[in-house]
Amino acid sequence: MAVPNPQTPATQRSTDPTFVITVGGVARRYLVHAPRDWDGKRPLPVVVMLHGAGGSAWGATKETGWTAKADAAVFLAVFPEALPPDPSRPAQFLRNPQVWNDGSGRAHAGRRHIDDVGFIRAMLDDLAARFPIDDRRIFVTGFSNGASMTFRVGAELSDRVAAIAPVSGHLWLPGISLKRPVPMLYIIGTADPLNPLAGGKVPLPWGGADRKAPIRDSILRWAKASGCHTDPKTVRESNGVTILAYESPDPDTEVLFCTVEGLGHVWPGGKSLLPERIVGKRSDRFRATDAIWEFFQKHARR
Repeated sequence: MAVPNPQTPATQRSTDPTFVITVGGVARRYLVHAPRDWDGKRPLPVVVMLHGAGGSAWGATKETGWTAKADAAVFLAVFPEALPPDPSRPAQFLRNPQVWNDGSGRAHAGRRHIDDVGFIRAMLDDLAARFPIDDRRIFVTGFSNGASMTFRVGAELSDRVAAIAPVSGHLWLPGISLKRPVPMLYIIGTADPLNPLAGGKVPLPWGGADRKAPIRDSILRWAKASGCHTDPKTVRESNGVTILAYESPDPDTEVLFCTVEGLGHVWPGGKSLLPERIVGKRSDRFRATDAIWEFFQKHARR
């Protein structure tokens, strides 16, 4: 299967700096986009964007539009990179894919117990040493395997992360216990071929197959862990976009579940670096980056 390689090193495709830190004896990389009109002094919110399996920091900037949003809304957009099976060779979507250890035990990251939560924790510490940041407004979002990693980071770093926004991924952790409720906006397409709403057996681009649970199972587990009611109410149903809200007695805690009609395994309102035959159709019915930022603005950590 011929597919484009979304993993050309970020330093070759971006003027934004890429920083390297050592975690567990391994060099780890993350890219930072600072807003153009920022004075470099005022503490800024942070949005961490986790790429999908086989993806890269550079690919995530192109697929999602988070750098343009950071310029417009004035925050730091941060793009960490997962590890490939062979870090000595260039990452490549099929033959050397960068994959997060999302708690599922899948792929090399899970089998080798790569400490990706430790990497994100160390990255946030390193980021705070380099930039003035608002530590009450650290947010995490991600796509696909990056969305599953977003769930894990939100759960295991709930004392640092203010809110999360997974896009088309599963909550794989067998059990979650949050130090504090973490608001969540979850987004997925109704025609996603790799993470179907109803779950089931899904063939993978690398060969083999995964068996996926229904998406709603992940939403319900997060809602329960955050102290929300498990009977949702519809807050929007228009233009093929449906948003359900799992309400909480705590007005600052919010769990939303958004579906986009006809959308495949693609960032809503963004683009894919992979062929439509693999990921399905894109859609502009809903712009995930705008909606996620609007959600994050309401949920600074208390």
